[in-house]
Amino acid sequence: MKIRYLIIYILFVLAAGITGCYVIVSGNLYEDIPSHTIEINRLIISLQENWTDIEANNDLLISSDEEFDYSVIDTDGNVLVFTRDDIAKSISSATSDYDIIRNIEVEGNVAGYLIVHNPKAELEKQTNIKIALFVFVIVAVTVLVSVLYYIYLKKRVLDPFKKLKNFAVMVAGGNLDTPLEMDRGNVFGPFTESFDIMREELKASREREEQAVKSRKELVAQLSHDIKTPVASIKAMTDVMSLTATDETRDTIAAINSKADQIDGLISNLFHATLEELEQLEVRPEDVNSTDIIQMIKDADYMHKINILEIKDAVVFADRLRLNQVISNIIFNSYKYADTEINVTSRFENGDPKYLFIKIADKGPGVPEEEIEVITQKFKRGSNAGNKDGSGLGLYISDYLMKKMGGSLTPQNTDEGFAVEIGIKIS
Repeated sequence: MKIRYLIIYILFVLAAGITGCYVIVSGNLYEDIPSHTIEINRLIISLQENWTDIEANNDLLISSDEEFDYSVIDTDGNVLVFTRDDIAKSISSATSDYDIIRNIEVEGNVAGYLIVHNPKAELEKQTNIKIALFVFVIVAVTVLVSVLYYIYLKKRVLDPFKKLKNFAVMVAGGNLDTPLEMDRGNVFGPFTESFDIMREELKASREREEQAVKSRKELVAQLSHDIKTPVASIKAMTDVMSLTATDETRDTIAAINSKADQIDGLISNLFHATLEELEQLEVRPEDVNSTDIIQMIKDADYMHKINILEIKDAVVFADRLRLNQVISNIIFNSYKYADTEINVTSRFENGDPKYLFIKIADKGPGVPEEEIEVITQKFKRGSNAGNKDGSGLGLYISDYLMKKMGGSLTPQNTDEGFAVEIGIKIS
Protein backbone atom coordinates (compact mmCIF):
# COMPACT_ATOMS: atom_id res chain seq x y z
CA MET A 1 0.00 0.00 0.00
CA LYS A 2 1.44 3.34 -1.06
CA ILE A 3 1.80 5.65 1.92
CA ARG A 4 0.60 8.76 0.08
CA TYR A 5 -2.91 7.36 -0.34
CA LEU A 6 -3.12 6.65 3.37
CA ILE A 7 -1.94 10.19 4.14
CA ILE A 8 -4.54 11.67 1.75
CA TYR A 9 -7.31 9.64 3.39
CA ILE A 10 -6.27 10.75 6.91
CA LEU A 11 -6.06 14.40 5.82
CA PHE A 12 -9.52 14.19 4.25
CA VAL A 13 -11.09 12.81 7.42
CA LEU A 14 -9.33 15.45 9.54
CA ALA A 15 -10.41 18.25 7.18
CA ALA A 16 -14.03 17.09 7.26
CA GLY A 17 -14.01 16.93 11.05
CA ILE A 18 -12.32 20.33 11.46
CA THR A 19 -14.73 21.96 8.98
CA GLY A 20 -17.75 20.54 10.81
CA CYS A 21 -16.48 21.73 14.18
CA TYR A 22 -15.69 25.19 12.80
CA VAL A 23 -19.11 25.63 11.23
CA ILE A 24 -20.87 24.56 14.43
CA VAL A 25 -18.68 26.62 16.79
CA SER A 26 -18.71 29.73 14.60
CA GLY A 27 -22.53 29.75 14.68
CA ASN A 28 -23.01 29.71 10.93
CA LEU A 29 -25.78 27.16 11.40
CA TYR A 30 -27.65 29.29 13.93
CA GLU A 31 -30.14 32.04 13.10
CA ASP A 32 -30.46 35.20 15.19
CA ILE A 33 -33.81 35.89 16.77
CA PRO A 34 -35.26 38.99 15.00
CA SER A 35 -36.27 41.90 17.24
CA HIS A 36 -38.91 43.61 14.98
CA THR A 37 -38.72 46.70 17.19
CA ILE A 38 -40.09 49.13 14.61
CA GLU A 39 -42.84 46.77 13.52
CA ILE A 40 -43.89 46.15 17.12
CA ASN A 41 -44.02 49.91 17.83
CA ARG A 42 -46.08 50.47 14.70
CA LEU A 43 -48.46 47.66 15.72
CA ILE A 44 -48.91 49.16 19.22
CA ILE A 45 -49.80 52.55 17.74
CA SER A 46 -52.31 50.85 15.44
CA LEU A 47 -53.84 48.94 18.35
CA GLN A 48 -54.09 52.12 20.43
CA GLU A 49 -55.84 53.94 17.62
CA ASN A 50 -58.27 51.07 17.04
CA TRP A 51 -58.62 49.88 20.63
CA THR A 52 -62.37 50.34 20.70
CA ASP A 53 -62.74 47.90 17.78
CA ILE A 54 -60.12 45.51 19.20
CA GLU A 55 -61.75 45.53 22.63
CA ALA A 56 -65.03 44.41 21.11
CA ASN A 57 -63.45 41.05 20.06
CA ASN A 58 -63.43 37.95 22.23
CA ASP A 59 -60.77 35.27 21.66
CA LEU A 60 -60.69 35.89 17.91
CA LEU A 61 -58.14 34.25 15.58
CA ILE A 62 -57.07 36.80 12.98
CA SER A 63 -54.68 36.89 10.07
CA SER A 64 -51.77 39.29 10.18
CA ASP A 65 -49.31 40.73 7.70
CA GLU A 66 -46.68 41.09 10.40
CA GLU A 67 -43.53 38.93 10.35
CA PHE A 68 -44.24 37.81 13.89
CA ASP A 69 -47.12 36.24 15.75
CA TYR A 70 -48.83 37.95 18.64
CA SER A 71 -51.87 38.02 20.91
CA VAL A 72 -53.73 40.89 22.57
CA ILE A 73 -55.35 40.72 26.02
CA ASP A 74 -57.08 43.28 28.19
CA THR A 75 -56.13 44.18 31.72
CA ASP A 76 -58.49 41.52 33.06
CA GLY A 77 -56.59 38.77 31.18
CA ASN A 78 -59.27 38.20 28.57
CA VAL A 79 -57.93 37.22 25.15
CA LEU A 80 -59.12 39.62 22.50
CA VAL A 81 -57.29 38.56 19.31
CA PHE A 82 -54.41 36.23 18.40
CA THR A 83 -52.64 35.22 15.18
CA ARG A 84 -51.72 31.63 16.09
CA ASP A 85 -53.38 29.19 18.38
CA ASP A 86 -50.23 27.73 20.02
CA ILE A 87 -48.75 30.98 21.29
CA ALA A 88 -48.94 32.46 24.78
CA LYS A 89 -52.27 34.11 25.70
CA SER A 90 -51.52 35.15 29.24
CA ILE A 91 -48.89 37.16 31.07
CA SER A 92 -47.63 34.14 33.03
CA SER A 93 -47.25 31.86 30.01
CA ALA A 94 -45.64 34.67 28.04
CA THR A 95 -43.13 35.18 30.80
CA SER A 96 -42.16 31.47 30.83
CA ASP A 97 -41.73 31.53 27.05
CA TYR A 98 -39.61 34.70 27.18
CA ASP A 99 -42.13 36.50 24.97
CA ILE A 100 -42.15 40.29 24.56
CA ILE A 101 -44.88 41.97 26.60
CA ARG A 102 -45.79 45.61 25.75
CA ASN A 103 -48.42 47.83 27.31
CA ILE A 104 -51.23 49.24 25.19
CA GLU A 105 -52.09 52.68 26.54
CA VAL A 106 -55.24 54.58 25.73
CA GLU A 107 -55.57 58.18 26.97
CA GLY A 108 -52.65 57.65 29.33
CA ASN A 109 -54.00 54.49 30.93
CA VAL A 110 -53.01 50.84 30.32
CA ALA A 111 -55.91 49.31 28.43
CA GLY A 112 -54.35 45.99 27.54
CA TYR A 113 -51.19 44.09 26.62
CA LEU A 114 -49.51 43.04 23.39
CA ILE A 115 -47.75 39.66 23.71
CA VAL A 116 -45.22 39.12 20.86
CA HIS A 117 -44.34 35.46 20.41
CA ASN A 118 -40.64 34.54 20.86
CA PRO A 119 -39.71 32.11 17.99
CA LYS A 120 -36.64 30.80 19.83
CA ALA A 121 -37.93 27.18 20.16
CA GLU A 122 -38.77 26.95 16.45
CA LEU A 123 -35.42 28.42 15.46
CA GLU A 124 -33.55 25.98 17.74
CA LYS A 125 -35.45 23.07 16.20
CA GLN A 126 -34.57 24.25 12.69
CA THR A 127 -30.94 24.69 13.76
CA ASN A 128 -30.80 21.18 15.21
CA ILE A 129 -32.19 19.82 11.94
CA LYS A 130 -29.50 21.68 10.03
CA ILE A 131 -26.76 20.35 12.35
CA ALA A 132 -28.07 16.81 12.03
CA LEU A 133 -28.17 17.14 8.25
CA PHE A 134 -24.67 18.61 8.21
CA VAL A 135 -23.28 15.79 10.39
CA PHE A 136 -25.09 13.22 8.23
CA VAL A 137 -23.49 14.65 5.10
CA ILE A 138 -20.02 14.53 6.68
CA VAL A 139 -20.52 10.95 7.91
CA ALA A 140 -21.97 9.86 4.56
CA VAL A 141 -19.04 11.36 2.66
CA THR A 142 -16.56 9.78 5.10
CA VAL A 143 -18.26 6.39 4.77
CA LEU A 144 -18.27 6.70 1.00
CA VAL A 145 -14.58 7.58 0.93
CA SER A 146 -13.86 4.72 3.35
CA VAL A 147 -15.75 2.24 1.15
CA LEU A 148 -13.90 3.47 -1.92
CA TYR A 149 -10.60 3.22 -0.03
CA TYR A 150 -11.45 -0.31 1.11
CA ILE A 151 -12.25 -1.30 -2.47
CA TYR A 152 -8.90 0.15 -3.47
CA LEU A 153 -7.11 -1.74 -0.66
CA LYS A 154 -8.91 -4.98 -1.55
CA LYS A 155 -8.01 -4.70 -5.20
CA ARG A 156 -4.46 -3.46 -4.74
CA VAL A 157 -3.43 -5.11 -1.43
CA LEU A 158 -5.72 -7.82 -0.05
CA ASP A 159 -6.41 -9.72 -3.28
CA PRO A 160 -2.73 -9.71 -4.36
CA PHE A 161 -1.72 -10.77 -0.83
CA LYS A 162 -4.23 -13.63 -0.92
CA LYS A 163 -2.82 -14.66 -4.27
CA LEU A 164 0.70 -14.65 -2.81
CA LYS A 165 -0.51 -16.69 0.18
CA ASN A 166 -2.16 -19.29 -2.06
CA PHE A 167 1.00 -19.42 -4.16
CA ALA A 168 3.11 -19.99 -1.04
CA VAL A 169 0.78 -22.81 0.06
CA MET A 170 1.01 -24.34 -3.41
CA VAL A 171 4.82 -24.17 -3.37
CA ALA A 172 4.92 -25.62 0.16
CA GLY A 173 2.73 -28.46 -1.11
CA GLY A 174 5.33 -29.29 -3.73
CA ASN A 175 3.69 -27.78 -6.82
CA LEU A 176 6.58 -25.97 -8.48
CA ASP A 177 5.27 -26.11 -12.05
CA THR A 178 2.55 -23.43 -11.89
CA PRO A 179 3.99 -19.93 -12.32
CA LEU A 180 2.76 -16.94 -10.32
CA GLU A 181 0.72 -14.49 -12.37
CA MET A 182 2.61 -11.20 -12.36
CA ASP A 183 0.87 -7.84 -11.88
CA ARG A 184 3.13 -4.84 -11.50
CA GLY A 185 0.09 -2.61 -10.87
CA ASN A 186 -0.48 -3.76 -7.27
CA VAL A 187 1.66 -2.95 -4.26
CA PHE A 188 3.17 -6.46 -4.32
CA GLY A 189 4.12 -6.13 -7.96
CA PRO A 190 7.86 -6.02 -7.33
CA PHE A 191 7.59 -9.17 -5.19
CA THR A 192 5.66 -11.32 -7.65
CA GLU A 193 8.61 -11.63 -9.99
CA SER A 194 10.92 -12.48 -7.08
CA PHE A 195 8.50 -15.12 -5.82
CA ASP A 196 8.29 -16.69 -9.24
CA ILE A 197 12.09 -16.67 -9.53
CA MET A 198 12.17 -18.42 -6.15
CA ARG A 199 9.75 -21.05 -7.51
CA GLU A 200 11.94 -21.61 -10.54
CA GLU A 201 15.04 -21.92 -8.37
CA LEU A 202 13.28 -24.40 -6.06
CA LYS A 203 12.19 -26.41 -9.06
CA ALA A 204 15.71 -26.40 -10.47
CA SER A 205 17.07 -27.34 -7.03
CA ARG A 206 14.63 -30.23 -6.76
CA GLU A 207 15.64 -31.47 -10.22
CA ARG A 208 19.30 -31.25 -9.23
CA GLU A 209 18.59 -33.10 -6.00
CA GLU A 210 16.67 -35.83 -7.82
CA GLN A 211 19.55 -36.17 -10.24
CA ALA A 212 22.03 -36.34 -7.37
CA VAL A 213 19.93 -39.01 -5.62
CA LYS A 214 19.74 -40.98 -8.83
CA SER A 215 23.50 -40.72 -9.31
CA ARG A 216 24.10 -41.72 -5.69
CA LYS A 217 21.86 -44.74 -6.04
CA GLU A 218 23.70 -45.78 -9.17
CA LEU A 219 27.04 -45.33 -7.39
CA VAL A 220 25.86 -47.31 -4.34
CA ALA A 221 24.55 -50.07 -6.60
CA GLN A 222 27.87 -50.23 -8.40
CA LEU A 223 29.87 -50.24 -5.16
CA SER A 224 27.56 -52.89 -3.71
CA HIS A 225 28.19 -55.09 -6.72
CA ASP A 226 31.93 -54.58 -6.38
CA ILE A 227 31.89 -55.33 -2.62
CA LYS A 228 29.89 -58.51 -3.05
CA THR A 229 32.77 -60.11 -4.97
CA PRO A 230 35.39 -60.00 -2.16
CA VAL A 231 32.70 -60.96 0.40
CA ALA A 232 31.89 -64.02 -1.68
CA SER A 233 35.61 -64.82 -1.81
CA ILE A 234 35.85 -64.54 2.01
CA LYS A 235 32.93 -66.92 2.43
CA ALA A 236 34.47 -69.38 0.00
CA MET A 237 37.80 -69.29 1.82
CA THR A 238 36.16 -69.78 5.22
CA ASP A 239 34.30 -72.78 3.85
CA VAL A 240 37.59 -74.28 2.69
CA MET A 241 39.36 -73.42 5.95
CA SER A 242 36.56 -74.95 8.04
CA LEU A 243 37.27 -78.35 6.41
CA THR A 244 40.83 -78.45 7.70
CA ALA A 245 40.47 -76.27 10.80
CA THR A 246 41.24 -77.51 14.27
CA ASP A 247 38.80 -77.22 17.13
CA GLU A 248 40.63 -74.14 18.40
CA THR A 249 40.16 -72.17 15.18
CA ARG A 250 36.82 -73.53 14.03
CA ASP A 251 34.83 -71.04 16.20
CA THR A 252 36.83 -68.13 14.83
CA ILE A 253 36.26 -69.26 11.25
CA ALA A 254 32.54 -69.66 11.97
CA ALA A 255 32.42 -66.11 13.33
CA ILE A 256 34.19 -64.82 10.21
CA ASN A 257 31.73 -66.68 8.03
CA SER A 258 28.78 -65.27 10.04
CA LYS A 259 30.08 -61.73 9.70
CA ALA A 260 30.56 -62.27 5.95
CA ASP A 261 26.90 -63.34 5.73
CA GLN A 262 25.88 -60.24 7.65
CA ILE A 263 27.92 -57.98 5.38
CA ASP A 264 26.44 -59.69 2.35
CA GLY A 265 22.90 -59.07 3.63
CA LEU A 266 23.59 -55.42 4.44
CA ILE A 267 25.20 -54.81 1.07
CA SER A 268 22.11 -56.20 -0.63
CA ASN A 269 20.03 -53.54 1.08
CA LEU A 270 22.12 -50.78 -0.46
CA PHE A 271 20.38 -51.48 -3.74
CA HIS A 272 17.14 -50.24 -2.16
CA ALA A 273 18.10 -47.76 0.55
CA THR A 274 20.52 -44.92 1.27
CA LEU A 275 21.18 -42.96 4.43
CA GLU A 276 18.40 -40.50 3.45
CA GLU A 277 15.95 -43.33 2.70
CA LEU A 278 16.23 -45.57 5.77
CA GLU A 279 12.45 -46.07 5.81
CA GLN A 280 12.84 -48.35 2.78
CA LEU A 281 14.83 -50.94 4.73
CA GLU A 282 12.83 -54.14 4.76
CA VAL A 283 12.13 -56.00 7.98
CA ARG A 284 10.86 -59.57 7.87
CA PRO A 285 10.27 -60.91 11.40
CA GLU A 286 10.29 -64.63 12.12
CA ASP A 287 10.72 -66.91 15.12
CA VAL A 288 14.21 -66.61 16.60
CA ASN A 289 15.44 -68.78 19.48
CA SER A 290 17.26 -67.19 22.41
CA THR A 291 20.24 -69.45 21.67
CA ASP A 292 20.53 -67.71 18.31
CA ILE A 293 20.57 -64.37 20.10
CA ILE A 294 23.38 -65.59 22.35
CA GLN A 295 25.35 -66.54 19.26
CA MET A 296 24.71 -63.13 17.71
CA ILE A 297 26.08 -61.46 20.85
CA LYS A 298 29.15 -63.70 20.89
CA ASP A 299 29.79 -63.06 17.20
CA ALA A 300 29.53 -59.31 17.76
CA ASP A 301 31.92 -59.44 20.75
CA TYR A 302 35.08 -59.96 18.73
CA MET A 303 37.13 -58.08 21.37
CA HIS A 304 35.81 -60.45 24.06
CA LYS A 305 34.75 -57.71 26.50
CA ILE A 306 31.47 -59.33 27.57
CA ASN A 307 31.84 -60.37 31.20
CA ILE A 308 28.27 -61.50 31.92
CA LEU A 309 25.98 -63.08 29.34
CA GLU A 310 22.61 -64.16 30.66
CA ILE A 311 19.80 -64.57 28.12
CA LYS A 312 16.60 -66.24 29.29
CA ASP A 313 15.19 -69.10 27.24
CA ALA A 314 12.54 -67.84 24.85
CA VAL A 315 11.43 -67.77 21.24
CA VAL A 316 11.09 -64.18 19.99
CA PHE A 317 9.58 -62.66 16.87
CA ALA A 318 12.28 -60.72 15.05
CA ASP A 319 14.23 -60.33 11.82
CA ARG A 320 17.49 -62.27 12.27
CA LEU A 321 19.53 -59.99 10.06
CA ARG A 322 18.13 -56.77 11.60
CA LEU A 323 18.42 -58.02 15.19
CA ASN A 324 22.03 -59.04 14.50
CA GLN A 325 22.60 -55.56 13.07
CA VAL A 326 21.14 -53.87 16.16
CA ILE A 327 23.18 -56.00 18.63
CA SER A 328 26.40 -55.47 16.66
CA ASN A 329 25.78 -51.73 16.53
CA ILE A 330 25.23 -51.44 20.30
CA ILE A 331 28.32 -53.51 21.17
CA PHE A 332 30.45 -51.64 18.66
CA ASN A 333 29.37 -48.32 20.23
CA SER A 334 30.38 -49.65 23.63
CA TYR A 335 33.81 -50.58 22.26
CA LYS A 336 34.25 -47.11 20.75
CA TYR A 337 32.94 -44.86 23.53
CA ALA A 338 33.43 -46.88 26.74
CA ASP A 339 36.07 -49.57 26.06
CA THR A 340 35.14 -51.36 29.30
CA GLU A 341 33.79 -54.77 30.15
CA ILE A 342 30.19 -55.39 29.09
CA ASN A 343 27.37 -57.09 30.97
CA VAL A 344 24.43 -58.55 29.03
CA THR A 345 21.36 -59.44 31.08
CA SER A 346 17.72 -60.12 30.24
CA ARG A 347 14.27 -60.06 31.79
CA PHE A 348 10.68 -60.80 30.88
CA GLU A 349 7.86 -58.28 30.97
CA ASN A 350 4.36 -59.65 31.02
CA GLY A 351 1.71 -57.98 28.93
CA ASP A 352 -0.06 -58.36 25.64
CA PRO A 353 2.20 -59.03 23.85
CA LYS A 354 4.91 -60.32 26.17
CA TYR A 355 8.44 -59.00 25.74
CA LEU A 356 11.99 -60.19 26.32
CA PHE A 357 14.18 -57.25 27.33
CA ILE A 358 17.94 -57.52 26.78
CA LYS A 359 20.17 -54.94 28.48
CA ILE A 360 23.68 -54.36 27.14
CA ALA A 361 25.52 -52.29 29.75
CA ASP A 362 29.09 -50.99 30.00
CA LYS A 363 30.97 -48.94 32.59
CA GLY A 364 31.68 -45.93 30.42
CA PRO A 365 30.91 -42.25 31.12
CA GLY A 366 27.45 -42.45 29.59
CA VAL A 367 25.57 -39.57 27.96
CA PRO A 368 24.46 -36.25 29.55
CA GLU A 369 21.01 -36.84 31.00
CA GLU A 370 19.40 -34.06 28.99
CA GLU A 371 20.60 -35.72 25.75
CA ILE A 372 19.23 -39.22 26.43
CA GLU A 373 15.97 -38.46 24.59
CA VAL A 374 17.67 -37.24 21.41
CA ILE A 375 20.57 -39.62 20.77
CA THR A 376 18.23 -42.02 18.93
CA GLN A 377 17.44 -39.28 16.39
CA LYS A 378 19.11 -39.04 13.02
CA PHE A 379 22.61 -37.51 13.08
CA LYS A 380 22.49 -36.95 16.87
CA ARG A 381 25.44 -37.84 19.10
CA GLY A 382 26.25 -37.19 22.74
CA SER A 383 28.10 -33.93 23.33
CA ASN A 384 30.80 -35.89 25.17
CA ALA A 385 31.59 -38.03 22.10
CA GLY A 386 34.75 -36.01 21.68
CA ASN A 387 36.76 -36.50 18.51
CA LYS A 388 35.72 -40.11 18.00
CA ASP A 389 34.52 -40.91 14.51
CA GLY A 390 30.78 -41.28 14.05
CA SER A 391 27.83 -40.04 12.02
CA GLY A 392 25.06 -40.24 14.61
CA LEU A 393 23.15 -42.90 12.68
CA GLY A 394 23.85 -46.10 14.61
CA LEU A 395 21.27 -45.77 17.38
CA TYR A 396 18.84 -44.09 14.98
CA ILE A 397 18.94 -47.08 12.63
CA SER A 398 18.78 -49.54 15.53
CA ASP A 399 15.79 -47.75 17.08
CA TYR A 400 14.02 -47.67 13.72
CA LEU A 401 14.63 -51.37 13.09
CA MET A 402 13.42 -52.39 16.56
CA LYS A 403 10.20 -50.43 16.07
CA LYS A 404 9.69 -52.05 12.68
CA MET A 405 9.93 -55.41 14.45
CA GLY A 406 7.32 -54.31 17.01
CA GLY A 407 9.92 -53.86 19.73
CA SER A 408 11.71 -50.98 21.39
CA LEU A 409 15.15 -49.53 22.10
CA THR A 410 15.82 -47.50 25.26
CA PRO A 411 19.18 -45.84 26.04
CA GLN A 412 19.78 -45.05 29.71
CA ASN A 413 22.46 -43.99 32.16
CA THR A 414 23.05 -46.43 35.01
CA ASP A 415 24.90 -46.22 38.32
CA GLU A 416 27.91 -47.96 36.73
CA GLY A 417 27.83 -46.49 33.19
CA PHE A 418 25.68 -46.55 30.09
CA ALA A 419 23.19 -49.17 28.88
CA VAL A 420 20.94 -49.82 25.93
CA GLU A 421 17.91 -52.04 26.51
CA ILE A 422 16.10 -53.62 23.56
CA GLY A 423 12.63 -55.08 23.83
CA ILE A 424 11.70 -57.99 21.55
CA LYS A 425 8.22 -59.49 21.23
CA ILE A 426 7.93 -63.09 22.34
CA SER A 427 6.27 -65.39 19.85
